[in-house]
Amino acid sequence: MGILNVTPDSFYDGGRYHHAEQAVEHGLRLEAEGADVIDVGGESTRPGAQSFSVQEELDRVLPVIEALVKNVTVPISIDTYKAPVAEAALRAGVHMVNDISGFHFDLELPEIVAKYQVPVVLMHIKGTPREMQRDPRYLDLLGEVIDYLKEGITRAHRAGVSEEQIVIDPGIGFGKRLHDNYVLLQRLPELQLLRKPILVGPSRKSFIGKVVNRPPEERLWGTAAAVTVAILNGADIIRVHDVASIKQGAQIADVFVGKNLDWS
Repeated sequence: MGILNVTPDSFYDGGRYHHAEQAVEHGLRLEAEGADVIDVGGESTRPGAQSFSVQEELDRVLPVIEALVKNVTVPISIDTYKAPVAEAALRAGVHMVNDISGFHFDLELPEIVAKYQVPVVLMHIKGTPREMQRDPRYLDLLGEVIDYLKEGITRAHRAGVSEEQIVIDPGIGFGKRLHDNYVLLQRLPELQLLRKPILVGPSRKSFIGKVVNRPPEERLWGTAAAVTVAILNGADIIRVHDVASIKQGAQIADVFVGKNLDWS
C-alpha cells in the first residue's frame, strides 16, 4: 500500500503533494513503482495533529481521487475516520476505507462501509491523534489492542460488513510508547487469532528514528528492517511511503514465509 498524503502537515511528506496536480503525479509514480493499493489521506494523523472539517478534507481528497480513478489501474483507498468523507470518496470511485479509529470515532462509518461492501482497515489507536502520545500506558498491551480490534470487528458485523472485507492494523505509532511498537512487531503472530489479514504501517515513524537517531527523511533502511520483521511475523499488507525501495525487500521476505514461491 503506497501512501499519498494530500496534507500540509503530515510528519514526513506534508506539503509535498498538497496540490492536486502534484498528488496525482505522485499517485501515478506509486503505481509505476509497484504499489498494489494507493492510500489517499486528507488529514494528518501525526502525533499532535488537529482535526479538520469534513468539507476541508473533501476539498483536499476529491480532486485527487477523481483524477486517480481515471488514470490508475490499482485500487484506491481513502484514509479517513469520517463517514461523510468515506461516502463521498466511495461515490467518486474509491475501493477501500482505511479507518485509523477502527470504527470508534464515527459510529456511522460502519454503515457506510456495509452499504458499499468494500474492504476496510480497522486500526487500533489509544486516544486521538492530538493527544495519543501524551504518556500512553497499557496494563496488557496485546490484550488491550486485541480487545479494541474485536470491538471494531463487532461493530462491523452489526452493520453488515462482510467478514472477508475486514483487515486489522495494530496501529504502530498511534498511542504507543517506544518499546510498545517493537513488542507489537515481535508479537504480531498473536493478532492472527482474530483470523483477519494484518496491515502494518511502520514507514519512517519515530519509533525507528529514536533508535537510529535520524530524521524522517533518513529512516528508509530502518523502515525496511521493520517491514521485514512485520512480514516474517505475519503481516499481509505493508503501508509505506517508498514503494520501489521497500517492495523489493518485501518480496524477499515473502519467500521466507512461503508466499510468491515459483521455482520454475
